Amino acid sequence: MGMTMTEKILARGAGRESVKPGDLVLAKVDFAMGHDLTIPPAGRIMREQMGAEKIWDPDRVAVTQDHFQPAKDAASATLGRLTREFSHEMGIKWYFEVGQGGICHTVLPEHGLVLPGELVVGADSHSCTYGALNNFATGIGSTDLACVLALGELWFRVPETLKFVYHNRLKEWVEAKDLILYVIGQIGVDGARSKAMEHVGEALKHIDMEARLTITNMAIEAGAKNGILEFDEVTKKYLDGRAKRAYTPVTSDPDAVYEKVFEFDVEKVELGVAKPMSPDNYAPLSEVAGTRLDQVFIGSCTNSRITDLRRAAAVLEGRHVAPGLRLIITPSSHQVAIQAEKEGLIGTFLAAGAAWTTATCGACLGGHMGVLGDGEVCLSTTNRNFPGRMGHPKAQVYLSNPAVAAASAVTGVITHPSEVLKHLPAEVA
Repeated sequence: MGMTMTEKILARGAGRESVKPGDLVLAKVDFAMGHDLTIPPAGRIMREQMGAEKIWDPDRVAVTQDHFQPAKDAASATLGRLTREFSHEMGIKWYFEVGQGGICHTVLPEHGLVLPGELVVGADSHSCTYGALNNFATGIGSTDLACVLALGELWFRVPETLKFVYHNRLKEWVEAKDLILYVIGQIGVDGARSKAMEHVGEALKHIDMEARLTITNMAIEAGAKNGILEFDEVTKKYLDGRAKRAYTPVTSDPDAVYEKVFEFDVEKVELGVAKPMSPDNYAPLSEVAGTRLDQVFIGSCTNSRITDLRRAAAVLEGRHVAPGLRLIITPSSHQVAIQAEKEGLIGTFLAAGAAWTTATCGACLGGHMGVLGDGEVCLSTTNRNFPGRMGHPKAQVYLSNPAVAAASAVTGVITHPSEVLKHLPAEVA
């Protein structure tokens, strides 16, 4: 019997010829990640409860200062200090300081640290993002991270796989964010619970790597263990000159067994949003157009890479944020910020009246630099909108793509971007 991509990676990590859904395996990890919220407890558990004084491979671990950094208060400053000290004491090669890294789920791909065919874990729920690069990537807790840091291996239950097949091409203005919101709206926030989401089909050939990362980023919003894409020319082009190690891509066998197969004609997917208070509360944009906004946030590991910022800037060029509305733009990495400056995007944002911040998670998790108050309404390019996610539990959060967010910042209400800019310039479309 054939295996899926996910099954092949877990089988290789476990040193077995084959595995099947439901198997429990002890597998070697190829790369691990932690950040300022998860490294301090993981380091303490590793030392105090496991008795380990060094990590299994300092070259195979990345640490980012991203969630509450730059420190928003004394407690987060302590977390930052503990993270910094542990990383230096352990000799972690891929440590990213404030102002030099950014959000982990952008930093690791852009530095070529998570590669095809690998088994990757991260102490953050959105570690599934990396699967766009044809690897098995999943989020773990600090206790499991402590085990990985000390031993370089972890147990896994081999998940069932759901196959998502995409046909045709997305229409103008419709982005990968709209597609994954639509898919989650169809299957629900628990529709892929603890399963693998395998994304295939000719539509993906026309979706660049940054947009693919948006798709796998939100696997966890459907409850999935991981999301994974096939290796193709888009993957190869992205990794050429970037990959830090040799890699071996994986493909699913023709006779691989799937729990269920979903097929989508992406040409029929419309611009959409997730309405409060859940990522699966999908609605066509037309249903919520005209909804008044207090804040628009363009940021997060979902939608603040350079291609996202280019689209937002194209919509904002020569325009200004609506009176009474706050537009906050947070790049997802230091490299993204540097590129945005080179291309003049930051000047466009500032001229439009936006607040431009350092690269961090920021407002996405209600951390800082854009936390919402009681009753406020926000349109956000992030991945979650349940009560209290971005601040007050009575705040209302809608999720959208960056072009919709930018257009809505100009008008002050949820708006189709074509009402502000007839067409996206070809170079950013």
